[in-house]
Amino acid sequence: MRAFVITGPQVGSVIDVAEPVLGERDLLVKIERVGICGTDVEFFNGDMAYLASGHAKYPLQLGHEWCGLVMEIGSKVSPHWLGKLVTGDTMLGCQQCERCTSGFQYLCHDRDEVGIRNGYPGALAERLVIPEFAAHELPHDLDPALGAMVEPTGNALRSVDATKLKTGERLFIFGPGTIGLLCALIAHSRGIEVHLVGVEERSLAFAEQFGFAGVHHLSAIPSLPVHAIIDATFSKDIPALALELLEPGRTVVYIGIAGVPSVIDSRTLVLKDLTAVGILSASPGIAGAIQLLSSGAIDPRPLIASIVALEESAEVLAGQRPGAVGDGPKIHIKP
Repeated sequence: MRAFVITGPQVGSVIDVAEPVLGERDLLVKIERVGICGTDVEFFNGDMAYLASGHAKYPLQLGHEWCGLVMEIGSKVSPHWLGKLVTGDTMLGCQQCERCTSGFQYLCHDRDEVGIRNGYPGALAERLVIPEFAAHELPHDLDPALGAMVEPTGNALRSVDATKLKTGERLFIFGPGTIGLLCALIAHSRGIEVHLVGVEERSLAFAEQFGFAGVHHLSAIPSLPVHAIIDATFSKDIPALALELLEPGRTVVYIGIAGVPSVIDSRTLVLKDLTAVGILSASPGIAGAIQLLSSGAIDPRPLIASIVALEESAEVLAGQRPGAVGDGPKIHIKP
């Protein structure tokens, strides 16, 4: 089958690869849509930390934001799955260890990650095999654009939930990329006063269309009481700034990961009685994300700037925007 494979930093192309092997508890999925994410770009550039740690190595078949139709099932899989539109959990725990059996399979020490870790092939291909435990059924008539947004929406949902904000309270979100905008859309739908903060004029101008309470440049943050902060940036400086800006007794959520260590002063955390929460993975938020997207509570499709062919994956990963019809941060691939 055809798949997009990276063989080294900034080197990748569509090649013929072996058909995925269907295990007895697996689903074979025909991929309908794939979203490109910042993690994919890091792999393409050679910057992703897993390359240094040994959790990943070239060649790599990327793609962890996806949806598709179940074509075949393993011998021990329920026939219910045949023909269903599905998406899947990125994190594939061993299902045996204490973390997996106590609800933290997405943090399993020996986990695979679809298109990311331990060589598990991703969805930038015509077909993908995933274990049944990782599959999530989608409404049969759901727009594939929304199906491929489930994974990032799950991350954003977990982030907003972690703030514990109520209607009318104020949330500052640093980073108006895909995750930041999804967080903003979810919070806005709950009646939370949303302020987005960024540095790129194009991203800030794009965010203006959604009617948030404020969209601000990092150099011009308004002086307001801040009831929660979500850091969805790659900046090493925002984590410490967030602690300074936050009202005492409140919560900061870190979902962005800087390329170098970021430093916070734990004295600020303690003396202001703050709560700091880290978010890794959409896993516990996938079901809620499906509900949000299928019910129309939020509609992130304006974030998708274009849908391109598998052969254009390298251009997208290199930062180009083939076929873009707007300034949205997300590009989708249709294999």
